[in-house]
Amino acid sequence: MKFYAAALLFDNDGVLVDSHAAAAIAWATWAEKYAPGWNWDVPEHAGVRAEDMVRKMVAADLFEEANNFINQLEQDTADQTVPLPGGLELVQSLKPGTWTVCTSANPNLGKARLAAAGYPLPAELVTAADVANGKPAPDPYLLGARRLGFDPADCVVFEDAQSGVLAAIEAGAGLVVGVSARALETDADIVVKNLSGIAFDGEVLTISDKSRLR
Repeated sequence: MKFYAAALLFDNDGVLVDSHAAAAIAWATWAEKYAPGWNWDVPEHAGVRAEDMVRKMVAADLFEEANNFINQLEQDTADQTVPLPGGLELVQSLKPGTWTVCTSANPNLGKARLAAAGYPLPAELVTAADVANGKPAPDPYLLGARRLGFDPADCVVFEDAQSGVLAAIEAGAGLVVGVSARALETDADIVVKNLSGIAFDGEVLTISDKSRLR
């Protein structure tokens, strides 16, 4: 498959990197203190900003304390992050200014996870702190496209979670690529196993048929 595009916008966790195990432990520890019995590890929580989940789970007077606690727990385990198949190879082949990451993580956590997995840090990085509304609102992908200087319609978004897919669709992305078997349950235009078998020369995105799940 070939698709004409100007830039690529990547979600981070679940697309470029695997931080799931560490995040699950962090949230389980957080829940023991602030929301006993609550389970973070369900599909509807994937891709949602920590602050947005915390705000729903605790009283307003506990928000700052509870939000700082999960931020610290996740930061403490960021060094356990590893790259997902094909991600490093694809990113290292891209020209500066033709890609960025739009993550729901806070700035310190997003940067730490990218660094731990060996990724370069894009100058146009978008984090939870950069937008008024997190995914599934379109703000992260609208800002990512704007920072690169392109119309969202000329960008391809790579996502693994329904919240991020909905954000990309609402932003008007030209193509939304779901990543991993989990993404088969999303509204992504197409779904690939991982980022292996994908190439981008700044004008044409090529996706190997062997990489596609849908």
